[in-house]
Amino acid sequence: MDQSLSSGRGHVSVLSCFPPSVGRDIAVAVVKPLGASLGNPDTHSLLRTDRQVKWTMEVLCYGLTLPLDRDTVKLCVDVYTDWLMALVSLRDSIPPPISREPNLYVQKILRHLYSLFLPRSDRANPVYLSLCQQVLCAVRSVARESAVMSRDTWETLLHFLLRINHAILFPPTAAEGGLSDLSMAVLLEVWLLSCSRCFPSRSLWQVCRQMLSSWRHQPAVVEQWNRVVAALTSRLLLLTFGPLFPQFKVPDEDAALIPADMDNDRVPQTWFRFLHLFSNPVDLSHPVIVGSTPSSQEEVLRGGDSQLPNIFFRAMRGVSTLVDAFLGVTVVKEPTELLLPNTGRTTRIHFRDRLPSLGVAVTKSPFRDRLPSYGISRPRSDSAPPTPVNILSMPNASPSTTSPPTHNRRPKPVNVSKAISKPPVMSSSPHHWKSSSHPPLCSCPRPSPSPLRCNVDSLLHLFGPWLFDAALISRDSGLSAGHCDVTVMSERWASGRAEACGTLCRIFTCKKTTEDILPVYLSRLYLVILEGLQVREGVCPPVLASILLNSTCLFCCDLRGVNLLLPSFISALESVLLDRELLRFKSFVSPVDLRRASILVLLSLLPLPMQFGSFQSEVLLGRRFSGNDIIAGSFLSLKPRLINVLIGALQTECDASNTQVILAAMLNLVQDSALVQAEGQTQQESQRGGGSRPRWTRGLAGTLGTSGNRQTTVQSDAAGVLWVQFVRLVTQRLTAQWRNESAICLSALEVLGGLAKVEVRVEDSERRRAVSSVCSYIVFQCSRPPPLHSRDLHSIIVAAFHCLNVWLTQHPAMFDHQECLLEVLEIVELGISGSKSRQEQEVKYKEEKELNPASLRVKEAAEATLSCVMQVSGAFPFVGGSLNEDPLIDCSSLSDRSVKKFRYFVVDSSVILAMLEQPPGPDQVLIRGASGCHSWTLQLHLEPREGRTHTQQTLIPKHLGVAQEDSRIQCGVKHQLFPENIDRVPSVKADLSIPALNETVTEEVQQQLEHLRGVLKRQRQVWDQLQVSGHSAIITTCKPPPPVTNFQTARLLLSHLGLLTPETLKDPGTSGVPAQLVSLDSSLPGFSEDLRRLDQLPSRNCDSAFVFYVRAGQRTAAEILRNVESRCCVPSHFLDFLSSLGWPVDVRPRQGGGTSPNSPEFPAVLGDSGGGVFNGEKFVLMFTDTLTELTFVVPSSSSSSSSHRVDYLKSPEEGEHPTESPSRLQSHSELSRDSAPQATSSPVEDMKSFRFVSSIVGSESKLLIVWVENFEDIESFPLSDVLSEMKTETLKGALNVQLIFIHPLKTGLYRIHFRGNGTSKFSLVVPLVNGSVVSKRSLGFLVRETVINCCHRRRLESDSAPQPHVRRKHMINDILLRYRSCRSEPAFYSALFHDL
Repeated sequence: MDQSLSSGRGHVSVLSCFPPSVGRDIAVAVVKPLGASLGNPDTHSLLRTDRQVKWTMEVLCYGLTLPLDRDTVKLCVDVYTDWLMALVSLRDSIPPPISREPNLYVQKILRHLYSLFLPRSDRANPVYLSLCQQVLCAVRSVARESAVMSRDTWETLLHFLLRINHAILFPPTAAEGGLSDLSMAVLLEVWLLSCSRCFPSRSLWQVCRQMLSSWRHQPAVVEQWNRVVAALTSRLLLLTFGPLFPQFKVPDEDAALIPADMDNDRVPQTWFRFLHLFSNPVDLSHPVIVGSTPSSQEEVLRGGDSQLPNIFFRAMRGVSTLVDAFLGVTVVKEPTELLLPNTGRTTRIHFRDRLPSLGVAVTKSPFRDRLPSYGISRPRSDSAPPTPVNILSMPNASPSTTSPPTHNRRPKPVNVSKAISKPPVMSSSPHHWKSSSHPPLCSCPRPSPSPLRCNVDSLLHLFGPWLFDAALISRDSGLSAGHCDVTVMSERWASGRAEACGTLCRIFTCKKTTEDILPVYLSRLYLVILEGLQVREGVCPPVLASILLNSTCLFCCDLRGVNLLLPSFISALESVLLDRELLRFKSFVSPVDLRRASILVLLSLLPLPMQFGSFQSEVLLGRRFSGNDIIAGSFLSLKPRLINVLIGALQTECDASNTQVILAAMLNLVQDSALVQAEGQTQQESQRGGGSRPRWTRGLAGTLGTSGNRQTTVQSDAAGVLWVQFVRLVTQRLTAQWRNESAICLSALEVLGGLAKVEVRVEDSERRRAVSSVCSYIVFQCSRPPPLHSRDLHSIIVAAFHCLNVWLTQHPAMFDHQECLLEVLEIVELGISGSKSRQEQEVKYKEEKELNPASLRVKEAAEATLSCVMQVSGAFPFVGGSLNEDPLIDCSSLSDRSVKKFRYFVVDSSVILAMLEQPPGPDQVLIRGASGCHSWTLQLHLEPREGRTHTQQTLIPKHLGVAQEDSRIQCGVKHQLFPENIDRVPSVKADLSIPALNETVTEEVQQQLEHLRGVLKRQRQVWDQLQVSGHSAIITTCKPPPPVTNFQTARLLLSHLGLLTPETLKDPGTSGVPAQLVSLDSSLPGFSEDLRRLDQLPSRNCDSAFVFYVRAGQRTAAEILRNVESRCCVPSHFLDFLSSLGWPVDVRPRQGGGTSPNSPEFPAVLGDSGGGVFNGEKFVLMFTDTLTELTFVVPSSSSSSSSHRVDYLKSPEEGEHPTESPSRLQSHSELSRDSAPQATSSPVEDMKSFRFVSSIVGSESKLLIVWVENFEDIESFPLSDVLSEMKTETLKGALNVQLIFIHPLKTGLYRIHFRGNGTSKFSLVVPLVNGSVVSKRSLGFLVRETVINCCHRRRLESDSAPQPHVRRKHMINDILLRYRSCRSEPAFYSALFHDL
């Protein structure tokens, strides 16, 4: 080091040779008149010659060393600071010699001013501090404003600042009054100005680096260094990456430190040199290096040792900030006051959650389940370290204020089978951790890094040596230094080490898809992680927590050899997720955030054992680690540990959002296990039979499994056991701990619905137990007091009914159990009426109950469940597609002529019966109800069909003639009105109660009697004439009529159903309530059109999604849409994924209307296309079950440019569609539950937009599935352009778009990134959450389930989203009111006997 700079003395005045009293008196006498002239602008300087100035400066130099008891020192400082301004402007108070040669005199003045900063006894005097500040401010002003400074003056100025900073900062204790901060700030600012105007020499840089290294024990040094380096980095990034790179924003006062006129070529040189001024921060842990002399080493150990760990942390925090800036994470000002332990400092942390160009909001609501991201804060160096959590935003929870335990304590074992008694109490204090020895680990949301970021190797070349040394600081045996053991030292340095470990993990997780990292860096990272994840006694919890918080996607980046970390991560997850209290971590990190990060790591680990199966791996690293840290055996052997961690995490988790992510992981694991088990059985069967598995499959389970024909060792019933265990756990907690958490309940119900669709072999009693639990949950929610009822509560009840519907339709065999059927019907009754008829000992009949449901939505959901029960039980066979009158009467289009051949009736204002009587063939009945359209075929006979063969003719009663001997015998019959002995019966008074006929006859009746007497008289005359003529009357025997072949079907059917009674036809008299049976007048205009619109209303939830393929580096919608035109542009895995979503359905119109009823095979339809054939013009991909109809469309460039774009996905509210005309009616036996429904639309002219199939939500809400080759292309996905190509409302539509990004990994797994509208508390949709990693086997199933759940949640949140059966019921009621026949009862009965 330059001896002139490090020497303790400054310039020595000649007055020091005289006695102190002489020098003091001379200084006082000289300084007073000079000081008096400074305040008078009209007074000129007393000094005129060069000799006078030099002599006076000797006096002033001596005066600066005097005590502060008088104003002498202050006047000397005032004079010198005034003369320094000679480099800025001319003043009358400045002597002329100085004005003529300002550089020469300023250099001397600076040498004299150094005497002020020499050690003195009154350094703590406020006057002294103010004088030092005055000198520093004057020097800074000269450097800023002077335009005539020479190189010598610049170097002298820099030497002066180095010397005074050495005098202030070299002692082990900091200067009072903030002098350390000001002196360091002035030094760095002036140095920056020198770099812009007169670049310092190399030797000066070396001296500065050496001296600054000896000041690093002062907090002000690292604080000011962080400020300047951050400001230079912001300027450097703009020059290096251009304006498109996310701006690294720093505070305005920091940005102002960089001269605006600094040449761009000097910025990189200046940045690099400033970066290395601080040297390696790890040197702070070595007192031998921090102190330059043995005495200073001892002083550092005594006075500054307590500050060194904190300074080390601040330095590593600054490096972390620079790393995040190079990764392209943007920053905004959002001040948050944080207080560091052991210091009285407060500082601001500036956060910026960079929002992607998708309109996604990041809120602080309790349910902000949004984008997991790599957020970055730009705090000052003394703030909390940034620790990213790549997970959905969660509510902030402050750890407890209880005193922290010792960190070498092993966590208390947790019985994971025990239910959580109560959630942990979180403190509301913002500084809950200030009693801890560790600064807090910040886990604020971090946005994704920029696609333009630099490579990982480049960052490690810059910061790697510091970060790796800091991360492995506890491995250095020199830490002990004879003062304490390694364990204690590692505790003290844990904060900085944790920051370094987290930064390293963050760097490697930002690896680009096509990027390769040097093996030496990978090996060092794995060594750091293996060392940091140790859970043995004496390890540092902050390091473990920091690694977990920053490694949420470490296994999703295709890092070579990363799987060797699997056992260590499992051990770390066990120590975190199985510990309910997390006492070791509460003092410095939020338990919610730590558990959240651990859960995301677990998500990426779950598919690995089944993906790699029996692959063997064994790695031993230096015998430094325990047996748990050695990978030995197969990957599949780790699956039980992962399952135990997953189950234990669910049992110990108290946070709502974390619980939902665990539930999603459960469904993913069960589905994958079931498919692996089924795949193993299929391979065994194919090996025994010699068959081969086809490439294209159409099952619900997707397509091909993992690559290779490996054999799995999964037990035959493993998936079933896992299914039972998960279902029991979820249902038990649903009805107990979670029943008050609406967000958890909604996800749990969705997971239960997904588990119902998983094909495993379990006992029927397990499924009935699950259904019973859902019913119990509905009972509990409906029985809540009225003040607790809300829209959210009713939404959960509706979701529970929907979950019940899924179980009933997926497993109809449960209805064979009488108790299960009775329980379901009781729940339906509860939903519709608001109470059960059977309650304990009391039984109340349904006709005596008052309808008081929880809400109209709950009542409608219960009606939908009742409809499912009736369909599943076979009472109403369900037929997919639409039915109408045309095929029954050989008409090609529904018209007034066709409907006139039917009789139409409405039963209970909810069912329309259309009856066709066509003798002698069978009669047809079309039933249009809320649950859909159904067809009955009737064949009426005179006797039952039982026992009659198909060839047997209808039996006709045999004619039997009368006996021959009786044919001419005539018997005389005497007709009497009363018995013969009537006159002998005595009369009583009661006989007189009935008046005689002649007493009650009116004039009108009398005329009728006279007419009757005349008729009788004429009849007797006819008989008398026959007897006189001698001819006898011929009496023939009665014969039965011939058999009837033409039956009045409508009359007989309505009569058999009990609908032809006076009560059913009578108007109840209530306003707006029609009779039970009402006939419709089909002759009224518009009847056929309304009937066609009713047929177009779906009876299932119709949802849709768009599928896109994005190649590496594509940025425009046109490029993306062209990818699916050719098969050579997309990989086979993408085509396998398409085939797993659904099966092709031909939507082209056939002759005579409708679409093709047959579903062609996927490979035959695909041809040479890359999936663009499913753009909706000819084909779409469709998946259907009893409750849902999903349509997947793959837009292509040909469809977007066609002038006749298909409107297949237009919702019923947005236009009219021709009604399908199937050539024949399909019976229920011909259609399975999962058969593809026939499409009901055709191309519409001049329609140039795709629209979602959604009979409820409409076209504003959209769901896009995007397959990306490069994961970083997610940030640049041109959503607005894609929506524009689809001719949708770009501005409004972008706010209602949900995107599921799928990225294939080299391991054969798939990484999921989910983006959606974050304004709803129910927006965390399962099973595919952000950060999920899934296998190829279960990808199609999980995507379908996510699409179904997304659309279902949108319907729950929408105010205008009635269920399909409700819309149909309203339409039927409108038809009833509009086309009701106004006939009297006699006319109604008479019409039944007449043919149409």
